[in-house]
Amino acid sequence: MSVPHNIDFTKASFKNFENIPNLNAFEKAEAFKDFTNYMEIEGHMNYRFVTHNGCGPEILISSPFQDGPKSCVSLVSNDYLNFTQHPKIKAAAIAGINQYGTGAGASPLIGGHHEYHVKLENKLSTFFNRPKDSSLIYTTGYTANSSTLLALLKSNDCAIVDMAVHASVYEGLLETNVKTFPHNNLDYLERALSATKSKFLTRLVIIDGVYSQDGDLAKIDKIYELTKQYGAYLMVDDAHGIGVLGKNGRGAIEMFNLLDKVDIISGTLSKAFGHIGGFIISKPEVANYLKFQARQQVFSSTSTPATNGLLVALDLIDEEPEWRVRLAENVAYFKKGLLDMNLNIGTTESPIIPVKIGDAHKTGDAARLLLKAGVYANAIVYPGVSRKDSRIRTSLMATHTKEHLDMALNAFEHVNQKLGISIKQ
Repeated sequence: MSVPHNIDFTKASFKNFENIPNLNAFEKAEAFKDFTNYMEIEGHMNYRFVTHNGCGPEILISSPFQDGPKSCVSLVSNDYLNFTQHPKIKAAAIAGINQYGTGAGASPLIGGHHEYHVKLENKLSTFFNRPKDSSLIYTTGYTANSSTLLALLKSNDCAIVDMAVHASVYEGLLETNVKTFPHNNLDYLERALSATKSKFLTRLVIIDGVYSQDGDLAKIDKIYELTKQYGAYLMVDDAHGIGVLGKNGRGAIEMFNLLDKVDIISGTLSKAFGHIGGFIISKPEVANYLKFQARQQVFSSTSTPATNGLLVALDLIDEEPEWRVRLAENVAYFKKGLLDMNLNIGTTESPIIPVKIGDAHKTGDAARLLLKAGVYANAIVYPGVSRKDSRIRTSLMATHTKEHLDMALNAFEHVNQKLGISIKQ
């Protein structure tokens, strides 16, 4: 049953339903259900499709746009190296379950800290060439950011944040002061650093290594120099870079030779490493503090014995570099194909390749046409990006073949012919 509201569905986004004046929580949910019904009718409900198999270059999905499951080329997964399907990693995860069972049983502080957790934290410290006890694992990459920041930054501190950082960072800043600067804008960053000098106990600049929507890199070297010039600290969330970029797969930070200098590195275990979880790398004193002060470490059960597979995944970054090579080759091939069609892919330097369209409804139509052509890619609209910056977001994998990529490129060409999404000459 509908409830009265003044929201124009033709111009609305999910954000319009976060807080609706005069509607209580349950009435707000009813209004939102009307909106999702409208999106489905319009053919723009491109979310929460059911996948019937594991991550891979092809997946079997069910959607409102088709009868029964359909096999599609997948451009939606962050499983960049396809390590979720690596036989050595799966065997190690299974061995972990056989040895320890299916769960950790408690939070790390009060009984849930097992030897496989210790091995993983030690291996992460070694992976980043940091001293022992420099790492701490979390159940998700999201909480690696949010729980760490909630524990570290309080009312006398200040975070200086690139506006394009992940939502988990913003959630972690709810108890502190926040200054933002436009994406990768060094002039505005310097202004924020200058304006906050001597006003707070801690000033922490927070950036991504690889940005999740545009796939571009932070100017980490210049940002680091400015941060230290003004006596602040630097945190880099390199969730999309670690395991994929850099000579040795240590991420965007390695590309700038700053692995031993960044004050806090945060990352995820759910992308290049093919599992679930997150971590931070910092001074042993910081890691120790978070073990006892970060709420997720104290009040939430920790990762399962399947974590054992990550011990192998970390080794394979060094032992099987060919996966990064294949991924880089796929990225170069796909980018060239899109650029040859005069599509706008922005400034991406990673396996995340956006096709920028601008109009939200045209973006929804493009996603539907791609799916009909057998290609599953994400429609990203406001508030995921600004209102005029809607795009199709694609993520490539090492295991995509040229045939997969050609099928995707042909589908984009078809969409361009139907909708006219190329940059105007």
